[in-house]
Amino acid sequence: MFYPRHLQNVLQKTLNQFPAVLLTGARQVGKSTLIQHIAPQHNYITLDDALQLDQAKNEPSLFLLNNTCPLILDEVQYAPELFPLLKLNIDRQKQNSLYLLSGSQAFELMKNVSESLAGRVAILKLNGLSWREMRGDDFQAAFVPTPEFVSQRKPIFRLPETENIWQIIYRGDMPRLYEQPETDWQIYYASYVATYIERDVRQLINVSSNTDFTRFMVAIAARSGELLNYSSVAQDVGVSVDTVKRWVSVLQTSGIVYLLPPYSNNHLKRAIKTPKIYMMNTGLMAYLTKWLTPETIQHGAKSGQFFETFVVSEIIKSFHNQGVIDVPIYFYRDTNQKEIDVLIEHQQTLYPIEIKTTANPNKKMAVAFDLLRNSLPENELSMAHGTIINQYPQKMWLAENLLALPVSHL
Repeated sequence: MFYPRHLQNVLQKTLNQFPAVLLTGARQVGKSTLIQHIAPQHNYITLDDALQLDQAKNEPSLFLLNNTCPLILDEVQYAPELFPLLKLNIDRQKQNSLYLLSGSQAFELMKNVSESLAGRVAILKLNGLSWREMRGDDFQAAFVPTPEFVSQRKPIFRLPETENIWQIIYRGDMPRLYEQPETDWQIYYASYVATYIERDVRQLINVSSNTDFTRFMVAIAARSGELLNYSSVAQDVGVSVDTVKRWVSVLQTSGIVYLLPPYSNNHLKRAIKTPKIYMMNTGLMAYLTKWLTPETIQHGAKSGQFFETFVVSEIIKSFHNQGVIDVPIYFYRDTNQKEIDVLIEHQQTLYPIEIKTTANPNKKMAVAFDLLRNSLPENELSMAHGTIINQYPQKMWLAENLLALPVSHL
């Protein structure tokens, strides 16, 4: 079963407007399926093919002679030798929709793109399935709880009783697990981690021990939704702080984690500067931290952490699926430990959001909103009503400037 992807319309439109489009994203999120689906007229070549890769690296001119435009190049990061020739072809042909590129190693891709294809390529990001995509909900807008969004957002159905949100959190967002539901969850994620380390990590950094890097991934997954403390991770894993920083950048550029920056400006002297780290796939998070059933996640000590990670990743996906790479979301925390889970900046307005597993939201959950509102300088940014994302099934105003919004409205 093919799940329609919300990025599809943006990708098709962008392909018609640029000579080259680069689609990045973590391994196995559906990049190859999507690009072949939207561009069936393009020749398709994957550089996972050893023969094609050998020619692309050693005889790139001959490779492009054998594989003419319009062309899909999948896993293009493996052959950086192609990029200067792609530039020459683009400048010579002066047409749109020549090349559709994809790859799962954004670090290497961005370096080569910035050097060779600047101004000639549009860049989009694909994540795993969003909850909207899983449900067949075609509502497209990025999640910003404006009055217009709140009035328009009407989830089209209820989950069946056998499919609650904790099962979604447990299963994660990999298309394979929905298209082939008989796939063994534990075997799938074990294979995913092994493949990711062998094929992506080892290409980017020198890892002497797979066990060390796996232990590092477990340490990061256990901290999803927390401030990123490099020293604490280094102590757990038994490697240096510099090594942890380098490894975090690999997870980040591979699309495995997202670093949520703190919100600050010149007037917020007490705001901290440390980012929070989130896993983008709660299923991978559950596998790594050994929370092995939906029930243990729901009733366990980490349920709030899993729920928050799920909500933040869904917000990020809603922006990426609209073609927005630099997502305008932050968190706020001051030196007195007062925290706001998410701040979305939209049209010179801040939208503060708290994320709670409860089905009984109340005004006390939003006390930090007013603290930040009173700290902001006048005439720079306005602050909108606050929002509490929770598990109560209906939206409800708790005060004139405080909205409780069901998680299904993401």
